[in-house]
Amino acid sequence: MQEASFTNLFKTIMWIIAFYYIFKFLARIFLPVLVKKAVEKAGENFQRQQQYGQHNPWQNTRSNNNDEIIINTENAKKPRETKKVGDYVDYEEID
Repeated sequence: MQEASFTNLFKTIMWIIAFYYIFKFLARIFLPVLVKKAVEKAGENFQRQQQYGQHNPWQNTRSNNNDEIIINTENAKKPRETKKVGDYVDYEEID
């Protein structure tokens, strides 16, 4: 069984400090690269969404006649149902 000693406590504290500074140093090197890649990926997703928005099926639903507009609702989401928790009771403060 090992006993706690001042030298082992000192070694443990030194290892913790060393790992902290090593992590801090590596974060300065690699964090900007990771952030740059994340921003590039977000930009690609934005471009993809913009291209999808230009080919939106809603734009293709208009007919040549100005009198009639047909809307394709196959992909439309169902409206959310709100749960009614209880009735609202208005009250007045009595002096």
